Amino acid sequence: MRARWLMQATIYRIARASKRRYSVLDGCRIGKQPVDAIVILDMQVGLLNGPPKHDLQGVIARINLLTAMVRRQSGKVIWIRHCGRTGDDFERHTEGWSFLPQLGCHRDDVVIEKTLNDPFVRTSLQETLARIAPDRLLVAGWATDSCVDATIRSAISNDYHVVVVSDGHTVSDRPHLDAAGVIAHHHWVWGDLITNRSVRIVTTGQLIDESAGTV
Repeated sequence: MRARWLMQATIYRIARASKRRYSVLDGCRIGKQPVDAIVILDMQVGLLNGPPKHDLQGVIARINLLTAMVRRQSGKVIWIRHCGRTGDDFERHTEGWSFLPQLGCHRDDVVIEKTLNDPFVRTSLQETLARIAPDRLLVAGWATDSCVDATIRSAISNDYHVVVVSDGHTVSDRPHLDAAGVIAHHHWVWGDLITNRSVRIVTTGQLIDESAGTV
């Protein structure tokens, strides 16, 4: 029941956010397609260990669609790679440290390594984004309630226009809430965060349609 209520509340909030378009383009280059950077969190072989991840194959497919879209628009794809401690599922130079083979990683993409949940901490991410100067920062990956959440909050604190890909991140069931409920709850939270710019929560399909000029 609680998960259903959270999902309904999230759908309402996403619909309300869509009506605010584009406050999201405030500050973007007028008359031009927005230049995007997409940050994809921790989509590595190590996440296959443990409980199943919600709609993982669907998330992978949608991430590939989005990275292709960003490249077509001369944006930048940034893969965040978690580096775990010795014996961790994401230990450096082990199988779990590798990106999932289904992902369409390109030579010109950026790879940034992190050791904490927040990829802005003690990494080159902020410096990289400063060089790119994106109009929007898209966020996707794993896990909804840890690294994805930390990234969204830091991006907001660093004054980016943040676009959360609502069907582009995943998580496992938690003891208190199933994965769909965790995702719905975080959409509700992110949609109400205080920002100097904008936070938008939209589907992959919406972003692709907007890129093609069909909406």
